[in-house]
Amino acid sequence: VAHPFPALLRSPLCPPGVKPCVSHYPHAAFLSPLLQDIRNTVGNIPMEWYQDFPHIGYNLEGKRIYKPIRNKDELDKFLEKMENPDYWRTVQDKMTGADIKLTDEQVDLVQRLQKGQFGDVHFDPYEPAIDFFSHEVMIHPVTNRPADKRSFIPSLIEKEKVSKLVHAIKMGWIKPRKPKEDTPTYYDLWAHEDPKSILGRHKMHVPAPKMKLPGHEESYNPPPEYLPSEEEKLAWEQQEPAERKLNFVPQQYRCLRAVPAYSRFIHERFERCLDLYLCPRQRKMRVNVDPEELIPKLPKPRDLQPFPTTQALVYRGHTSLVRCLGVSPSGQWLVSGSDDCTVRFWEVSTARCMKTLPVAGVVKSVAWNPNPTVCLVAIAVEQSVLLVNPSLGDKLLYGATDQLLDSYVAPEEERVQPVQWVAATAEEHGKGVRLLVQHSRPVKQVTWHGKGDYFATVLADNSNMQVLIHQTSKRWSQNPFRKSKGLVQCVLFHPIRPYFFVATQRYVRVYNLLKQELTKKLMTNCKWVSSMAIHPGGDNIICGSYDSKLAWFDLDLSTRPYQLLRHHKKALRSVAFHKHYPLFASGSDDGSVIVCHGMVYNDLLQNPLLVPVKVLKGHALTWDLGVLDVLFHPTQPWVFSSGADGTVRLFT
Repeated sequence: VAHPFPALLRSPLCPPGVKPCVSHYPHAAFLSPLLQDIRNTVGNIPMEWYQDFPHIGYNLEGKRIYKPIRNKDELDKFLEKMENPDYWRTVQDKMTGADIKLTDEQVDLVQRLQKGQFGDVHFDPYEPAIDFFSHEVMIHPVTNRPADKRSFIPSLIEKEKVSKLVHAIKMGWIKPRKPKEDTPTYYDLWAHEDPKSILGRHKMHVPAPKMKLPGHEESYNPPPEYLPSEEEKLAWEQQEPAERKLNFVPQQYRCLRAVPAYSRFIHERFERCLDLYLCPRQRKMRVNVDPEELIPKLPKPRDLQPFPTTQALVYRGHTSLVRCLGVSPSGQWLVSGSDDCTVRFWEVSTARCMKTLPVAGVVKSVAWNPNPTVCLVAIAVEQSVLLVNPSLGDKLLYGATDQLLDSYVAPEEERVQPVQWVAATAEEHGKGVRLLVQHSRPVKQVTWHGKGDYFATVLADNSNMQVLIHQTSKRWSQNPFRKSKGLVQCVLFHPIRPYFFVATQRYVRVYNLLKQELTKKLMTNCKWVSSMAIHPGGDNIICGSYDSKLAWFDLDLSTRPYQLLRHHKKALRSVAFHKHYPLFASGSDDGSVIVCHGMVYNDLLQNPLLVPVKVLKGHALTWDLGVLDVLFHPTQPWVFSSGADGTVRLFT
């Protein structure tokens, strides 16, 4: 960094090895305060560079030197000028930004310099000069060197250069400079305009709207019906000016001569002028779009058949709302759970109730084991899950199920489990109950894994014990989560891969059960998720929500919904996919079931095609509740729905 005062680095009066001080610089008494306080190390640079910065440079330690706070306005400066006797001798140091008061010697120095005199008082400009050379002529010259030969011979190098330049001019390589044109820099902007063409700004001109013409109420002698009564005048005065129909009160005068000057004339003219120049007027170019083109081209529903269209059967028998449904893997039997504390088993084709199982409380969830070689139904009742063998259909099948359950051998060491596995009593065994899984909290949902050995339960709890996974063959239960991630609404097993879906109020988390890690977190864009279903292919899921939205997720595409369907008017209670057909359905509190065609293509570049095909109605609204559960038949394009009216309906 350059020294801020390079001229003062060494004085002839300063002996070598001694630190310079002001006494060694008699001609620089003016700079004594700066020499005592050379803090700024930026060097000899223009100080305007620091104009926009809060600091003015750096000290010897490399830290910033901040400018003193200057918030004086012109009035403060004037007052200081009047009141401060030393104002005229105070200057600002550009290097540090500080104000310095000049001493008497410095003021004398400045005044002498302004008059054109020498800075030092003791310097005599008229002292006798001592010549460098003596005035006496010497015998010998100072130098007597003979002249060079080149001083009187023309230069060959210059001759060569000149000949090259002459050749370049002859060949036209070097051209003379063009004389500068003295034409003015301004020009006529519209000189080359076609006088007949309409300018763009004239073409886009929109005339100001005309003022409304005066009516009868503005007459000096209006008809009596236009004259307000005293109450109307009082009401008019109490109104806000923006709310008044008229901005004046109609008055009557006997003749035109008696009409006074209008008091608001200048106000109204001024407001009109403001309206004319402040209100932007612009031509909006209307785009002629055929409304039919805006509607997406969807295939006709009749091209997407088969799908359920008509109500075929009604399963009556429950006396309260039917909360949940389950269907056997063969599609022959249906199970329903109700608030009347019963579970009923029906034959699908005839709507005949084959069996009624009374339970200890409200049935929140039922799930039929998806394994076709096992005849077992899981029923969630209050704080326990009942594993029931309904003993329907093939005798060999339900006999083999009992043998499978009886073949369990308890381990030698008792393991600590979050639940208790209890064998059914003789009375319960007679009703079909084989095992009870007793939990610490009420059970909201039960769902089976595709292989039929594992099932998961959701508890009405806010701790990390909300979700439990149970293994039937080993009668072993575990809690997969260490901490709670929110209030769990429902869970699902992936049909093919070892993934586990957990839906909380706003998110769906996808966990890998083998790696024991979170794979994806889906944002549902809904306020409260109510239900969830997974496509049999495993790459798409749908979520229903209480704010009447259905979100379709493509797991390969994004963590946000591929499409949000708002077909229902009220909260969605249940959603379901068909196992074989490209169909999905949603049941809502508006009493309807909407069946949609949802085609997922094998080509990964093609997006799924979602088309609503049918609205199925039939359930009566009870206590503002409509359809509580929907379920597809495992093989046929049929859909079951259970409602708050105590019925189960089959649409085929």
